[in-house]
Amino acid sequence: MNFEHIHHTLRTTGLALVLAIAVTGCKKADAPAPPDDNSLASSIQSRITSDSALSAEQIQVGVSGGVATLSGNVSNAAAKTLASNDAAAIPGVKTVINNLNVQAPAPAPAPVAAAPEPAPVRPEREKKPKPVIVERQPAPAPAPAPAPVRQAAAPVVQAPPPPPPAPTTKTVTVAAGTFLPVRITQGLDSATTQTGDSFTGVISNDIIVDGWVALRQGTPVSGRVVEAKDAAHFKGSSLLSIELTSVSRRGERIAVSTEAFSKEGAGRGKNTATKAGVGAAAGAILGGIFGGGKGAAIGAAAGGAGGAGVNAITKGQQVQIPTESLIRFQLTNAFTVQATPAGASSNDDSTRHPMQ
Repeated sequence: MNFEHIHHTLRTTGLALVLAIAVTGCKKADAPAPPDDNSLASSIQSRITSDSALSAEQIQVGVSGGVATLSGNVSNAAAKTLASNDAAAIPGVKTVINNLNVQAPAPAPAPVAAAPEPAPVRPEREKKPKPVIVERQPAPAPAPAPAPVRQAAAPVVQAPPPPPPAPTTKTVTVAAGTFLPVRITQGLDSATTQTGDSFTGVISNDIIVDGWVALRQGTPVSGRVVEAKDAAHFKGSSLLSIELTSVSRRGERIAVSTEAFSKEGAGRGKNTATKAGVGAAAGAILGGIFGGGKGAAIGAAAGGAGGAGVNAITKGQQVQIPTESLIRFQLTNAFTVQATPAGASSNDDSTRHPMQ
């Protein structure tokens, strides 16, 4: 066996790995330049406009030094909160100043009933004079006998009118803190889902307020992904965090806000560092056998890089929220709807207006 040839090969391989690691470190140090204020403002405005729950709102965006300022008018508090969340999700935004005004939409004027047209007047026909007939007067008849006196009949008591029919609808308020049970109809996976992606679902049980059904089972809902993390190398762990943004009822989209639901996968933990250390120690022992102190340093670098490479190939556990998953979202805002009696059959057509 040629020990000198093996020694030369190990030294050459170790130096090549050290140079490769140094070049890789230099490339990672070159961080991209932060976006300018105009780019940030354009990105925020585009995200708010593309958000289906905010597309009808009047929101203007300004950015100065990475600080985003929102101004304009929105129809409810949930839309105001949702606009802040959209702006904060843009990379490069340091702070969001929310100057939006909440203005409820003005009620539509009641329709004025048109007066009925008068009925046409028919012309009267001319009356022909009747012929005069002279009749002989008969002899006066004897006076009739007086009629017997009858007792007055008892007064008729009328029954009271029936009570008015029970109302078919009632305005109720779904309070903040209410839990909405939602069955997810679109699966999510941390390996493919991105922050800001949308998802859909339906209400799994009737939401009843004071004996009135505010939201029927099957009412469509939509939401978005607040945060999505792929299973990263070494100690990284996967994460999916989602929230509801709107409810579709009888063709009307109601903006809502909820507490986020999060699901995190298992990471590699300290196992990565342990295996990388074992690889470095083995390299140092091998280098010491063939070249002494300097060979040990080269062997340690090669062994550590080899151990790190093996662990970098394997990622942590991914996390999924599969279709038909049942999640209870807690409202952070209140909203009002026209409810129907709990015992009555539903004519709610919410399930025939799925969200886009």
